[in-house]
Amino acid sequence: MPEHNADLVILGGGSGGYACALRAAELGMSVVLVERDKLGGTCLHSGCIPTKAMLHAAEVADAARDGDKIGVKSSLAGIDMAGVNAYKDGVVSKLYKGLQGLVKSRKIELVQGSGRFEGPTTVVVDGEDGTDRYVGGKVVLATGSYSRTLPGLDIGGRIITSNEAIRLDHVPDRIVVLGGGVIGVEFASVFASFGSQVTIVEALPRLVPAEDEFASKLLERAFRRRRIAFKTGVKFTGARQSDDAVTVSLESGEELEADLLLVAVGRGPNTAGLGYEEAGVEIERGFVRTDERLRTNLPDVYAVGDIVPGLQLAHRGFAQGIFVAEEIAGLNPPVIDEAGIPRVTYCEPEVASVGLTEAQAKERYGEVQTLTYDLAGNGKSQILQTQGAIKLVKSGAEGTPGPVVGIHMVGARVGELIGEAQLVYNWDAQAEDVAALVHAHPTQNEAFGEAHLALAGKPLHSHS
Repeated sequence: MPEHNADLVILGGGSGGYACALRAAELGMSVVLVERDKLGGTCLHSGCIPTKAMLHAAEVADAARDGDKIGVKSSLAGIDMAGVNAYKDGVVSKLYKGLQGLVKSRKIELVQGSGRFEGPTTVVVDGEDGTDRYVGGKVVLATGSYSRTLPGLDIGGRIITSNEAIRLDHVPDRIVVLGGGVIGVEFASVFASFGSQVTIVEALPRLVPAEDEFASKLLERAFRRRRIAFKTGVKFTGARQSDDAVTVSLESGEELEADLLLVAVGRGPNTAGLGYEEAGVEIERGFVRTDERLRTNLPDVYAVGDIVPGLQLAHRGFAQGIFVAEEIAGLNPPVIDEAGIPRVTYCEPEVASVGLTEAQAKERYGEVQTLTYDLAGNGKSQILQTQGAIKLVKSGAEGTPGPVVGIHMVGARVGELIGEAQLVYNWDAQAEDVAALVHAHPTQNEAFGEAHLALAGKPLHSHS
């Protein structure tokens, strides 16, 4: 079996793996990047990018349908899924070509094939031309995640995951979405805009249960207005398919009939069958255990991205990939604060947050102060005809100094406000610091400034 050596061997070419490869090459290392499918991984080919393209198509559909509300004579003639898919695939293709060019220009050796970790720092790859061994001075495990399902619920036919949902050739009349987390509410939003009758089933008591309760309440209110049905606090018990429908059974005894059941119950770590456990990598509930510097229990072996317990977000994997490359190069980068990673759910309205929820902040700091600023007072939000609010959570009681430790936003396009929000959290800013900054008018960003003015005790407009 041919053997190749490099400073760094990375198993997995998704957000975490390719970011690590690019930064390591920039720092002068020889890099081998192993990917069994396409460079870019889930995020580029079946996750973030294609789903956001569909959400943009959904936004355009809503704008066409609602043109009369603002004096524009427009109507929605229908959704051409072949056209939506061509647009989406075009976006993916352009980014994919760009990424391939970037990897090539950095002289990274991209190895196409199924890799498995053999230890201590060897990755064996079954490629088109046979099997090769790649031995690294260091190894990074970055094998990502897959769409999970529930025990006894087989994917196939009318039961689909997000992988199939981004490739549908028609708009279903009725769709049940199993799971009210990020993936579930985004697809519910898309299909409702496309004209489907949508019902979400979520076992936990509220939609987007990982977010602050305030965000869940506002999103649920918005979804009711959009006639997106949801059943929370109820468990799924089974599904049976016929030629023309799928029937979903709930613990309450209720049955829901639909054309499709979209299973969106989260993503599981891709660690099985890759040689990790056999090589001695410590695995817990399928995830690779690491310390805060992303080192596994084995010397010279690191892990990044969705296989490491925590938020399963492309930009988290990306940041971790850069961190590990710098760590290996001896630059001693600062540890990534997981709470400081921004989170955005791109449904309509969007949900964006960074830092701690009110409940988490109370647990950590005891006393906290919160402030909610309604977007009704914001000119640009009125122009966009969006409803929502910004909630700030500050450590310490009212009247005492303390940084803003949580920012939670709901409304159209609030994902674009997360940039300033993450600076506020990550730089331990106090409300007074942000209140002193000038925010452009008329923007939604201005609402962000107004919220901090109010929290600093000098509200200019009303707040709730």
